[in-house]
Amino acid sequence: MAIPPPTSRVIKNPKTRFNWRVSDLVRRAKSRWLELRAKITGQKFYCSALAGESEYNITINSDLTVSCNCQDYDGTGHLGDLRKNSFEEIFFGPVSKKFNEDLDKGKIPITTCSRCGDLKRLKKNVAPPKPQLPHRGMLLENTVICNVDCVGCAREGAANIRTGKTMPMAELSQMADLLARLKMERIFYLNLGEPFLSPKVCEELPLLRAKNPQAHILVSTNGVLLNTDAKREAALNLSQILFSVHGISDAMCEKYMMNGSFEKAFEAMKKMAAYRDARGLKQPVLEWKYLLFNWNDSPKTISRAIEMAKETGVDIISFWPTHNPFYGMSWRYHLGLMNKIGEKTWKGREVFLRVKQGEAK
Repeated sequence: MAIPPPTSRVIKNPKTRFNWRVSDLVRRAKSRWLELRAKITGQKFYCSALAGESEYNITINSDLTVSCNCQDYDGTGHLGDLRKNSFEEIFFGPVSKKFNEDLDKGKIPITTCSRCGDLKRLKKNVAPPKPQLPHRGMLLENTVICNVDCVGCAREGAANIRTGKTMPMAELSQMADLLARLKMERIFYLNLGEPFLSPKVCEELPLLRAKNPQAHILVSTNGVLLNTDAKREAALNLSQILFSVHGISDAMCEKYMMNGSFEKAFEAMKKMAAYRDARGLKQPVLEWKYLLFNWNDSPKTISRAIEMAKETGVDIISFWPTHNPFYGMSWRYHLGLMNKIGEKTWKGREVFLRVKQGEAK
């Protein structure tokens, strides 16, 4: 079955939060600026995700649609549908080709590209790499449903356009086979929903590991629902778990992650570390992922967070700068006032408590 051309796949789904409207304006403005600069300099672009070079961004959504990026809230990044076409037909199909042709002309195919790390610049006479199937890493979304509401996440828009909110076990098994066939090195079992909200997660994780025994499998969770021994046992199939907990109290966390619970997430981190350690295991590597905002980045708060991370028994606490919502931006981080905390990495700053940096990759 033929894949519809990209012009017929744009889905109008306006975002209601003011910060996302601002974010959309910034993306559009940056897209036009990048195109203007490319026109003046003769520069062009290519996408390392569509070239098969990236270990992130290419995403299999809960309804088996495939997106070129991890923030495809409105469907503009849809490449195709695995219920209608094979992965190869989608990845090398007309939508991908159109995106690549636009990039090669110095045009930005969708505004999401403007703030994507996989947008690469090329000099005028340099040819882009020939696309190859991805093998370094991909995202697999088992559900688009979430138990929290993050101010910087436009997940509701994506949920509204998914024809399936949670991936059935039969389809998930097929996707696990696909990732194995692609010899995927890293599987990010996450996207716009909460992975542990799936009612079958205790079956999903062992199945994914059984079919991809050598892959580095990573989950990101708000922690609240990793709350039973059955789920903790299933989680032992993972290589790494990121607990997204953005502060050191309920009041602080709920400024960004509404309906979440710091106390429950903190308890989940502690119990997962104890459950793993009691079995003498080194994996999954446990990481406290702490988004930085101007309400949770004071020296006293950061120091306390590091001490609390040690109390939980996690291996890493990482501090991630973010620009959404724009009014919450951590100026302390951007002014270099946190440069003495841990080590600088692509995430921001990381404090390694129980593992070395190389062991966490």
